Amino acid sequence: MCTAEKRKLWKRTMNSREFLASLLAGGCAGITVDVVLFPLDTVKTRAQSQQGFYKAGGFRGIYSGVTPAAVGSFPGAAAFFVTYDFTKSLLSPLAGEASSQRAGVTHMLAAASAEIVACLWRNPAEVIKQRAQATPSSSTWHILLTTVREEGVRGLYRGYRSLIGREIPFSLIQFPLWEYLKTLWSRKQGHKLHSWQSAVCGAFAGVMAGFCTTPLDMAKTRIMLAKAGTTAARGRISLVIYDVWRSQGLTGVFAGCVPRVAIIGLGGFMFLGAYEKSRPFFL
Repeated sequence: MCTAEKRKLWKRTMNSREFLASLLAGGCAGITVDVVLFPLDTVKTRAQSQQGFYKAGGFRGIYSGVTPAAVGSFPGAAAFFVTYDFTKSLLSPLAGEASSQRAGVTHMLAAASAEIVACLWRNPAEVIKQRAQATPSSSTWHILLTTVREEGVRGLYRGYRSLIGREIPFSLIQFPLWEYLKTLWSRKQGHKLHSWQSAVCGAFAGVMAGFCTTPLDMAKTRIMLAKAGTTAARGRISLVIYDVWRSQGLTGVFAGCVPRVAIIGLGGFMFLGAYEKSRPFFL
């Protein structure tokens, strides 16, 4: 494809103002939710860790790891929504407005593409954040230096496949369901949804997706927290889930489910609602 054709394609899908709006709205929504709901995320991480909730810190140092979470949140969320909106606008003309099935596939592909891009930014922050949450006695800077010294830069991308393996199934459930609920509600009331209504749809979609993908989230946490060279550190999700199932049963596989669903329910309400509310402001 030549440069002129690429420019035409970009203009047809997403102009620079829409790009900036998605970037800023997504980034602001992401960092707000991650900081506000961080204590619940810490509880979930410690509940899922190999050493158990109380040995991992219990309720002590509940904001350990908030700095890397905040630093990684803005670019991760911004990258997600820029990719999501661009891919959706690119594929929507091909899908056609009449087919709800094709629209669902469009939203799935857009969400999957967005997660792959966003996780490139999110993974290093997630590794440092979770290790800080599980070892509150160590500083974030010490954990970063130790990780790079012992594992190299590659250590910052430990669990990338497991993060993708959690986020893509999650988004394949959440975003098509969110878009479908918004469309359904909008048709019933006869006009476009308010931002709070979009937030309610986001919360419901998030709860459903969060519950279904809890085993994947548990495996991702264990892979990121595992010591280098161990079986879990190799990053095989199915093996980690099987080992936990064998030793702890269903309770272990769904460890951290309650705080995870709470985070995603509240986070879906705040994140998607804030995005829908703030994006027009930046246009």
